[in-house]
Amino acid sequence: MSTHQLAALARTAEPRLMLRRFLALDAAVTGANALAYLALSGPLGRCLGAGSGLLLALGAFLAVYAGCVGLLAARSRPPALAVRAVVEANLAWAAVSFAALALWLTPTTAGAVWTVLQALVVAAFALLQHGALRQHQGSSV
Repeated sequence: MSTHQLAALARTAEPRLMLRRFLALDAAVTGANALAYLALSGPLGRCLGAGSGLLLALGAFLAVYAGCVGLLAARSRPPALAVRAVVEANLAWAAVSFAALALWLTPTTAGAVWTVLQALVVAAFALLQHGALRQHQGSSV
């Protein structure tokens, strides 16, 4: 993704702010997903074809993860190593989502669509964060 495209998405050309905004967006979306899984595990489980216990566990994990990413986004200078860890975790989440769908999940149609869509969103966050990190590192050299 080009510098111009990243800047347009982040609504800033300043690399550090761009990176922080993509991290904050990731934290917000992940946090909302976590809250939905925690608060609505029964109805969502029936809709998606997943057990409520699985959704509760995922919700708890995602809440902690969202909090960590949010704390990273709140830092004026997010450390590159921590940002790389978020990028890699997001890529791993997307890969595991596809593998789970192919190998062991038996979701409803809505659940299969949701699994693919959330994996794509998480992969997109990873790409945006990686691109913003590269921009940030290039600007501080």
